[in-house]
Amino acid sequence: MVPVALKVGLQLYSVRQSLQVDPYGTLAKVAEAGYKYIEAANHNAADDPGIGFGVPASKMKDTLERFGMSIVGCHINPLKPELLGQILDYHQAVGNPQIGTDIEFFPHGDIDFVLRRCELFNKIGEMCQERGMRYYYHNHYQEFQTFGDKTVFEIIMENTDPDLVFLEMDTYWMIRGGQNPLELMQKYKDRLLLLHQKDFPKNAPQPKVMYDGLIAPQQDISMEVFVSTLDPLCFTEIGTGVLPIQEIIDVAESAPNLEYIILEQDHSQLGEIESIKASMEAFQKFSGVKWS
Repeated sequence: MVPVALKVGLQLYSVRQSLQVDPYGTLAKVAEAGYKYIEAANHNAADDPGIGFGVPASKMKDTLERFGMSIVGCHINPLKPELLGQILDYHQAVGNPQIGTDIEFFPHGDIDFVLRRCELFNKIGEMCQERGMRYYYHNHYQEFQTFGDKTVFEIIMENTDPDLVFLEMDTYWMIRGGQNPLELMQKYKDRLLLLHQKDFPKNAPQPKVMYDGLIAPQQDISMEVFVSTLDPLCFTEIGTGVLPIQEIIDVAESAPNLEYIILEQDHSQLGEIESIKASMEAFQKFSGVKWS
């Protein structure tokens, strides 16, 4: 069997400031840069069922068609069943087949809280499945704290239905959580729909693993803690740093449902459009990927 190349996409969080000012012009620049597949990040889902920047479904669909682009996922925050009907209406209208978690936090050691969130994830997955869509869980590093004898990530995987809750693995945050993404990709390959790929710079001011002195392994990690420990200098254009990206792509060949690797630039010393162009240029050196 000949391996299928991963399609390279862009997480629009990478250009969030530009989208805030000019959503249509920014989408045009993303297309001009050569990205054909996009994943959105809606942090305003209580007021906006779409991509989070006030773009109606009809205009979003027209914009995607005009630029030859496809939307292949969207993070939703807040993730609430009562909001999901209009959110799924929007994303079905623009041709998006799946939605995902934005970010989750878990009071340290509170396994019951994790299990309640798992119930919600299963419910969201069921509602998506009823529409012919899929729901995916998207990780950061806090899922790799240990509660009892298991990581939060393991608890989530064991207590969600694999037919309802899929995965978008963020390999950068897995590594910063002290994990080996290659092993986790193999273990959960049947649930893997999307990959998030960032990069860690050669001379970063923080240790690669957050639990090596930045965050206590037993510390409660809230949004406030998460933001306060982020250092923008711990991100670099994708393909210019030290993460094992080619190995990640190679292992991805074994995941039967994985189609896209999504580039995401949380922070950059460059302008947003310049940054995504630099990542595209640096990413050309990798084999096993394609852009259209």
